Amino acid sequence: MKVFGEIISSVSGYLYGYILIALLIAAGLYFSVRTGFIQLRLLRESIRVIAEPKKDRDSISSFQALMVSTASRVGTGNIVGVTGAILAGGPGAVFWMWLIAIIGGASAFVESTLAQIYKKKGVDGSYGGPAYYIKQALKVPALGGAFAIALIATYMGGFNALASFNLTDFVKAYIPSENATLIIGAIVAVLAGIVIFGGGKRISKITQVLVPVMALAYMLVALIVVVMNLTSLPGVIGSIFKGAFNLQAAAGGLFGAAIMNGIKRGLYSNEAGIGSAPNAAASADVSHPVKQGLVQMLSVFIDTLLICSSTAFMILCSGVDPAGYVDANGNTMNAAYIQASLNSNFGEFGGIFITLALTLFAYTTLVGNYYYAEMNISYLYKDALKNKVFINCYRLIAVVIIFLGAQFSAGLAWDLADVLMGFMALINVPVCVILGGKAFDALKDYLSQKSAGKDPEFKASDIGIRDTDYWQ
Repeated sequence: MKVFGEIISSVSGYLYGYILIALLIAAGLYFSVRTGFIQLRLLRESIRVIAEPKKDRDSISSFQALMVSTASRVGTGNIVGVTGAILAGGPGAVFWMWLIAIIGGASAFVESTLAQIYKKKGVDGSYGGPAYYIKQALKVPALGGAFAIALIATYMGGFNALASFNLTDFVKAYIPSENATLIIGAIVAVLAGIVIFGGGKRISKITQVLVPVMALAYMLVALIVVVMNLTSLPGVIGSIFKGAFNLQAAAGGLFGAAIMNGIKRGLYSNEAGIGSAPNAAASADVSHPVKQGLVQMLSVFIDTLLICSSTAFMILCSGVDPAGYVDANGNTMNAAYIQASLNSNFGEFGGIFITLALTLFAYTTLVGNYYYAEMNISYLYKDALKNKVFINCYRLIAVVIIFLGAQFSAGLAWDLADVLMGFMALINVPVCVILGGKAFDALKDYLSQKSAGKDPEFKASDIGIRDTDYWQ
């Protein structure tokens, strides 16, 4: 396991040190320019369309799709990931998180709009995602299969193992037993299994309740911390921008660490461009694909600009010195640092609150991640959901992975998730660049109908598409 961990760590360093940073920023800027910076121009419209009701009783609404994707996005990365990025890269890492979210909003719009355009009809509504638009539009089913395998490995494997590890790392302090990780892993696996075995509809119902409640409570506590330490806020904001552009730190590697950790943790948290949220976007019942593209664009902002920023300001305003939470080998003690930050303001309640928050974040992440994996097993095996024996065995494997993830080491858990996520992005981002013209055409159609005073309704033939299950 040690050798395997070192290999994964090396691959992660290469991917994020060279390839993915350039790819994600370049693609995000390209999509931003081609859409006229839609993430800023149509932000108000994205908020409006969330409330639109679904027309098909068997499908899920735009709001439910937003909650499923946000459940996956808003997770342990918003707490532990942000904390780790600041410990490893300094406050400047927060700026690079913000940047990757802002330009990533356009990437999220394109991939989710494409998922809606090329979605498929299912027994309980629609489904789709990158694997399906790769097959339908690019006519390369093998590449779609490769993406489906990468997503299943990432979300059911790497991401859920990581979420389980992070949850266990926080909670085990409250269980005085040598077998704490086994006990916690078993409990989390069982609780997640109850929802996972209920399928997609149960997942959407759980997340639409838990996600808004936990996100609002978390942001409220963060706001209280900032108000309690208001005099330190200008200095904190200054440290973020100084750290982001402090070229003098380049010699010591801190400048590069701020960029790499900010982008890596930002991407892990908001998932813009890696091809996950389109799986939820495709299942929404909307009158025009652009509506769901706008909704998923908003989800990126909710995740990073609101939730991740809440964590960043919560710990940076606390005044707790981060130096004592990085050991001699450079390993960061994320859980201890954020718990100390909350304890400094709220006493014992602070540690309990952050543990409860992370527990809810991790739980919704586990079930939201599985939802994506189930959508993609259906690509590899068309009758997966109809074959009760197969799908129940598949769900059981997902539950076992959650249990095993609790036993991982911190380095292996994070690096494995990063590498698997990187492979998804390497497939999805170039595909979105190739197919982006269809999303741009759909946007023009949407804006044209809006300017004519209509509630936009989409017909694929209006933008030259003939081979879709929907929109004819």
